[in-house]
Amino acid sequence: MAIEAPQKIASCSLVLNLLGEQGLMVHLANSSLTAYWRMRIRMLLKTNYWRQQAMELSEQLVQMRRHIHKYPELGYREVETARYLTDLLREEGIEVLEKVGGTGLVATIIGAAPGRTIALRADLDALPIHEKTGKPYASCISGISHACGHDAHSAMLAGTAILLQRHRRRIAGTVKCIFQPAEECPPLGGVRPMIEDGVLDNPQVDAIYGLHVTADLPVGMIGIASGQAMAASDRVEIKIVGSGGHGSAPQQAVDAVLVAAHTVVALQSIVSRNTSPHQAAVLGVGVLKAGYRYNVIADTALLDCTVRTLDIHTRQLMQDRIEQIVEGITKAMGARYEMRYVAGYPPAANCQEQVNQVVQASEATLGSESVTWFERPSLTGEDFAHFLEHIPGAFFWLGSRLSDGRKQHPVHHPGFDVDEDVLPVGVAIYCRLIEQELFR
Repeated sequence: MAIEAPQKIASCSLVLNLLGEQGLMVHLANSSLTAYWRMRIRMLLKTNYWRQQAMELSEQLVQMRRHIHKYPELGYREVETARYLTDLLREEGIEVLEKVGGTGLVATIIGAAPGRTIALRADLDALPIHEKTGKPYASCISGISHACGHDAHSAMLAGTAILLQRHRRRIAGTVKCIFQPAEECPPLGGVRPMIEDGVLDNPQVDAIYGLHVTADLPVGMIGIASGQAMAASDRVEIKIVGSGGHGSAPQQAVDAVLVAAHTVVALQSIVSRNTSPHQAAVLGVGVLKAGYRYNVIADTALLDCTVRTLDIHTRQLMQDRIEQIVEGITKAMGARYEMRYVAGYPPAANCQEQVNQVVQASEATLGSESVTWFERPSLTGEDFAHFLEHIPGAFFWLGSRLSDGRKQHPVHHPGFDVDEDVLPVGVAIYCRLIEQELFR
């Protein structure tokens, strides 16, 4: 197979697929290419190495992802998911520590020489959402599904552990693959119990990386923020207590529905009128429950809200103003209230050194145009932030947008699904990160 000058680089990947790595090297040695083009192609071969390795695992990655997807488990209950991954990894000769932080597990790849310790993290838990994808591998558990892509995260990390175990003789140091429970369970989450169980110790972790699939980007692209990456995620539970009565005599009652309606509207003024336009914040009422019959004035109403902020000052402001508004409205309308403000996950800030490593790994694996810089942090919350409070690290988003013509739904939607072509991409980037950090 001859490689003509105009197509030298473009054809390299095709030749690699046809001949394999060794075959391509033999072909280069016997070809009439100039030394310059041989060097360029060898460089491209090197950057494509982990993608080739990951592609060979594609079928297994899909099987793992679909198995986990089919049998989802909620936070703190990921018993069977953890057992499945433990058995799979131990078959590869990987050391696995179980029941870390409850239902979490840690797969450790010990290199042939001493060195630093790098951690990679995936989340295990599913959501209390009834799946509506119609896929053959759809959830078998009514009312529970992997509508946030954690099944893909776990499969990618398991595949990464398998490849790194096969290349452990090239590793100077240790890799900890952390499979974390209960990411969807603020305020505690799964990270803090794992840290308390010593997941960052013995050996001490020097840096950590995590990722999350996103439909905002196509497969083959990543998104990352330098510095602040994600918001604090808090919860506010409000109970409004009025006085019930017959629907025909509202003057004899204190209508909790009306009080709740005024409260919901007034709460929206906090972001628009009390926070700085330069400091993003979100306040959303996700649940409003009141009443039980059409002709009965409700005596209570329940509001369950989410609050997202990027800095401690705005976070405190939101808490103070919420209580002031609820107190003022209930008092003015003759009701009373009970409120519980639950501080959830803290803001997450990426470390520049680790951001640089992610960018380098992505560009080496996917090309120089594969990185999208997020100028503003995401207002999603992640307990990965607890790791970043203890050690340097970086969190990035991995494009998983469907490319088969199906409608793409966002995360936490009953119809959410990922393009499974993303699985080897995530594995390749993770492996490249470890090569940069630890390979000798």
